[in-house]
Amino acid sequence: MQLINSLFYFIIAGLCEIGGGYLVWLWLREGKSPYLGVIGSILLIVYGFVATKQPTNFGRTYAAYGGIFIILSLIWSWKIDGFVPDKLDLIGGGIILGGILIMMYAPR
Repeated sequence: MQLINSLFYFIIAGLCEIGGGYLVWLWLREGKSPYLGVIGSILLIVYGFVATKQPTNFGRTYAAYGGIFIILSLIWSWKIDGFVPDKLDLIGGGIILGGILIMMYAPR
């Protein structure tokens, strides 16, 4: 159950960070409503709180989260921006996922 909770919090943190950054991007780079910037900023703050729910120390959590961020960013760019990851993106994502699983969940 701890594994499921941890992965859940990684995904929620990633969606908050990527989604928040995306909304700020839309506001500042594409001239969209300042309300998007406010909502994006709130999501970025929420991301900071969600990340603290991980069962391990700060360094390991943020190192593993970096990998989660990469994978979620590829999915976001594919589903939201229409960028289709190529074979090397998928291979890299798989390697990163393996590293995350070892760092966070391998018995110590």
